[in-house]
Amino acid sequence: MGDAEWERLIDQLVSGDCTPFLGAGACAGTLPTGAMLSREMARQSGYPFDDDHNLAKVAQFAAMKYGESIYIKRRICKALGAGGVPDFLDPLEPHALLADFPLPVYLTTNYDDFIFRSLKAVGKNPNVAICPWNRGLAYADDLFGSEAGWNPKPDAPLIYHLHGNLQDPASIVLAEDDYIEFLTNLAVDGVAESQRMLPASILAALTRRPLLFIGYSLQDWTFRVFFYGLLKAVPGINRRRHVSVQLAPSLARTRMDVQQVQNDLARYYEGWRISIFWGTAEEFCRELRRRMGSVS
Repeated sequence: MGDAEWERLIDQLVSGDCTPFLGAGACAGTLPTGAMLSREMARQSGYPFDDDHNLAKVAQFAAMKYGESIYIKRRICKALGAGGVPDFLDPLEPHALLADFPLPVYLTTNYDDFIFRSLKAVGKNPNVAICPWNRGLAYADDLFGSEAGWNPKPDAPLIYHLHGNLQDPASIVLAEDDYIEFLTNLAVDGVAESQRMLPASILAALTRRPLLFIGYSLQDWTFRVFFYGLLKAVPGINRRRHVSVQLAPSLARTRMDVQQVQNDLARYYEGWRISIFWGTAEEFCRELRRRMGSVS
């Protein structure tokens, strides 16, 4: 990211004209990674294939073996619930950093409540809602029934869990079948006559403000399919310029130059109007605070 992109992003954050989008990498060092959870589940369930790092595939296998997905989801929620909590006093902690800005909406595909806790820690009064991606989930009529959709504000922001949360294991998107159902329902959301997945306030957050992705990998097919699905369901997303914090690609099995791969990926995602910061969430927070004068 160049100086002009940083200047634009800082202005958007300070003015509240930005929608954070949090993924698993925002919890790095606090919660076990998806690959760690996947390998443990693969060991416990006797997963026979060599892609035991793929949580969606391993969870699908385990759900078939045990005869239901809720049992597997409860195990995942239990494992994540037993993890630690970030230090929200750390200036380089992503949730704490985002909580300081006057942002009305926070989107996340994480199951944890870290962004809720960080907002409470700075005296805000956040509201939490879970995306009703399947018909078995509770539907908040008051959230979807008005144009304002709870009217989220900086001091009372809305946290929208697109993939469920730990308090309701049935709500989490985990196995391959869950992702298929989520994306299928998202594709028809714009023409649905009854239950919807994206209320007016979330549609506004997606289309009227730029997105800041923290904790995702552009190389991960689940992110690509998910964001592509959003682009199709909510075409207005590409009106603004977005930023994504990305780890540098791992090239252990190839002789390709890392910089060349980064350039190729950046050109590919230029079509989605995404600028890339190459580094960890902590490195991004450090650079952001440095540019804002908070960290040397």
